Amino acid sequence: MNTKSKNALSPERQLALLATLKARFNKHMNRHKGVAWEDVHARLDAAPDKLWSLNEMEESGGEPDVISLGNASGGYLFYDCVAESPKGRRSLCYDDEALESRKEHPPKGSALGMAAKMGVAMPDEAQYRALQEFGPFDAKTSSWIKTPDAVREHGGALFGDYRYAHTFVYHNGAQSYYAARGFRAMLNI
Repeated sequence: MNTKSKNALSPERQLALLATLKARFNKHMNRHKGVAWEDVHARLDAAPDKLWSLNEMEESGGEPDVISLGNASGGYLFYDCVAESPKGRRSLCYDDEALESRKEHPPKGSALGMAAKMGVAMPDEAQYRALQEFGPFDAKTSSWIKTPDAVREHGGALFGDYRYAHTFVYHNGAQSYYAARGFRAMLNI
């Protein structure tokens, strides 16, 4: 079985997902001023693999929506816009290297590993901070963010949250995992 057919959505699921995305898009126009749903829909029709990834974001609790952050590629950026870190993506360590190093009580997986399977990316610190302009997000949870190689080479990884009307970015061992820490996904269409 090839990857494309494995990741294809049924026509019924496509329609349901598009209806959900359109309703969320219309409800939160402040996130994407000057963007027309028809243009986003046309991009999605031309990229069924991206629609599959959006479905993965939706099914794991991310509530994806278009966020206007000045995308240099000219596409549309979908981010997880659920208030707290998506429930279906919590209790994960940072990456597969950290997962393999965890001999006792390993988590169910890694954030970067799951993101790769979903066909999405994790925001870096600047993107996470920019997302908070449309929030607040992670006021009770936290989310792993893309960590610079220089930090990861020393065993660490970064995560962010929103407390006291401020966005914070912290560090932790990459092998750590917590019930209230997951990751937010982003997808360029």
